[in-house]
Amino acid sequence: MTTSERTRIDFGSRIGVWWASDSWAMPEAQQVAREIEALGFGSLFLPEAFGKECLTQSAAFLAATESLVIGTGIANIHVRVPAAAEAGARTLTALHPGRFVLGLGVSHGPLVDAMGGTYTKPLATMRNYLDGMAAVSDRIEPGIGRPSRLLAALGPKMIELSGTHADGAHPYLVTPEHTRVTRDILGPDKWVVSEQAVVVGGDDAQQLAYAHQHLDMYSMLPNYRNSWLRQGFDESDLVRGGSDRLARALVGMGSLADAAASVTAHLDAGADHVVIQVLGERPGIDPRPALRELAAELGLGATGFR
Repeated sequence: MTTSERTRIDFGSRIGVWWASDSWAMPEAQQVAREIEALGFGSLFLPEAFGKECLTQSAAFLAATESLVIGTGIANIHVRVPAAAEAGARTLTALHPGRFVLGLGVSHGPLVDAMGGTYTKPLATMRNYLDGMAAVSDRIEPGIGRPSRLLAALGPKMIELSGTHADGAHPYLVTPEHTRVTRDILGPDKWVVSEQAVVVGGDDAQQLAYAHQHLDMYSMLPNYRNSWLRQGFDESDLVRGGSDRLARALVGMGSLADAAASVTAHLDAGADHVVIQVLGERPGIDPRPALRELAAELGLGATGFR
């Protein structure tokens, strides 16, 4: 199965948000989503790793907002069969045309093993999974067609698969140069939605501490370690929590203007859309104080950054 036409995603602006709401009660999380929309951000992407189920969350966020695009960043292919992923995504697309993006990923060996699953040959696993989704009958949500889907793609072969078997890529923990490479591989007709972590406020030492804390788990996962080596870092950068050089390259920090510039750098490198992940003292913090500042700095809103 190969896709050719650019799928519909109705981003209201070129900048969105990546936020893990697992520790939040859903009514409060929905209020966060409503403010994200009101601030002028174009999307809310959410993960699926240790807590809530992402399609159910997506339905709740879509229902709570009017135009905000909701994406999964990413839906773990090891927690549901292909037919369930496809059918669920079709239903969300039928209810909210142009507003749902199914981001899919193979996750990581240690995490899949901890769930009791089997992690083998990620490229072949993803290709087979996508083929299983494509085989779902068009009697499921007739007339809707295939929902918009992106792949968590770090290496060149997975990026290529995101162009031939999906609608583009959702790079995570990458430099703007990686976004540029992704765009070069995919060409102009596929979506590139890059994630960018930022720290807003605090001094340099505190910002670095938050960045290292964020990188701690990822620095132990082979997929990310290999990705960073491909991006030009070396073994000295792959210490637990990452080196200072790695942290400064992957996390936007410094002044508010510096944090905003780390976001727009991905747009300049070819991303269609960039989702901001606000870091703080713990995962899942309330992102709104920082997002209010960033929205103003980036000129979001009725006449802002498009």
